[in-house]
Amino acid sequence: MAGAQATPPASDAGDPREAKDVRRAWRTLSVVSLASVLTALGGSALNVALPEVVRHFDASPVAASWMLLGFMLTNTVLAVVFGRFADMFGRRGMYLCGLTVYLLASLVLGLAPNEWVVVGLRVVQAAGAAMLITNSAALITEAFPRSRLGQGMGIYTASFSAAQLIGPTLGGFLTHEFGWQWVFWYNVPLGLVCLLWGYVALPRSRPSGGTRGIDVPGNIGVLIGLGSLLLGLSQVGQQGWTHPLVLGGVALFLVFLPFFIWIELRSPYPVVDVRLFRDAPLALNLVAGFLNSVARVAAVLLMALYFQAAHGETTFEAGMKVLPLPIATIIASTSSGFWQRWLRPRTLVVMGSATTTVGLLVLLAAVSPANGYLPVAFGLVLIGLGSGTFLPSNTTALLHGIPDDRIGIANALRLMMQSTGVMVGTALALSLVAGPLPADLRPHVFAGTLSGISGPAVDALITGYHWALSCMAGISALALLTSFGGRRADTRVAAPPGRTTDPNPASLQ
Repeated sequence: MAGAQATPPASDAGDPREAKDVRRAWRTLSVVSLASVLTALGGSALNVALPEVVRHFDASPVAASWMLLGFMLTNTVLAVVFGRFADMFGRRGMYLCGLTVYLLASLVLGLAPNEWVVVGLRVVQAAGAAMLITNSAALITEAFPRSRLGQGMGIYTASFSAAQLIGPTLGGFLTHEFGWQWVFWYNVPLGLVCLLWGYVALPRSRPSGGTRGIDVPGNIGVLIGLGSLLLGLSQVGQQGWTHPLVLGGVALFLVFLPFFIWIELRSPYPVVDVRLFRDAPLALNLVAGFLNSVARVAAVLLMALYFQAAHGETTFEAGMKVLPLPIATIIASTSSGFWQRWLRPRTLVVMGSATTTVGLLVLLAAVSPANGYLPVAFGLVLIGLGSGTFLPSNTTALLHGIPDDRIGIANALRLMMQSTGVMVGTALALSLVAGPLPADLRPHVFAGTLSGISGPAVDALITGYHWALSCMAGISALALLTSFGGRRADTRVAAPPGRTTDPNPASLQ
């Protein structure tokens, strides 16, 4: 996608130096977009192929959940670490190292002998992905002039949408035709191309020279806090909400949270710079990004499971039926740069959040044995349009004006909030969906075989979907209110010290 946009506009051609900078920016965008396709493909393809992997290893619901959650937890914890490393030592080397780790893990994953080895290798794969993701938006922000940042960020976000568009269908096709191993192996040739192009195209840059320190207690705190929360939520589907492990995990997170904030306020180089939350518009949009992720992230996974578990369809058929969501997302993401010429990014954030909320409500009404596919597809389209509008606009609003030596840590905080939302949303949705079913039937949901058990079992699953989608719609409504609050705060609060303003106000529209 980025390659098609690589020709700089004629307006930049008058100044040779400026034209050279713009060409360099488009080359950087092409590398970042290709790598984002690589990492997003792995996630979206596995969402559809998960039942096949579960059947192959006869995996438990806990192992099935941690094939997804282990990746997310590792990615979240390490993203903030690698964000600071990139600020200190340079982004190019970190990016190329991340690509290498991701490729090697993808290659070995197809050789895994059991389900827990898959979980372990997904953790390694997540470490490589964290090096990539925490640097992607920062590389684009550094490369593009502020007047074109919205356009570059929109294309970058659209690359994720393109991967989501291809991933479910490709993952279902490869699993159905060649086996689950190819869900990981097809990453390798694409990744090698990306690695070679990144070595050539990414500009060499000097480290920012910021404080060279790592917040070890803070990183351990992130691992303990989020790990306990996810451990508790991942057990809900098998043990129920009242089990001591579930209650203990959630309680440990709530008790540890204020202690973690106290640690970070005293740290000279915090892993989570809570002082950034003093900027009201920034704080509100960070919270909105978290809530939006919780609400929307599980839509593709849930619907792929729905078509397989409730209707007995193949992985390929399920992948085809969830296509409306990523198609709508890529259209909205690609258009984001254009709309930011006329509307403020925070206005688009509100519009995207509202559209996502309506889409989830439509999906809630559509998931029923009495309804056909078209209402489900309509709900997926609305969620996709909302997500594609929200993500690039929110990223632009957050990173615009951040000083260069703070971009990495600010972007890492954004990613941490977003990734935490992904983890919580996935764990919560999976637990709610399986909740109404007896414990002995829950593994059939993740294996995609529930429709062959009994009609009452499918009815109970539909009830679980109503629980999950109601919860997601409610959280999305909170994200809408928070987004609106961020927009209002942005019109009232002047840029705080350390944040610059764009000399071209039109670029913020």
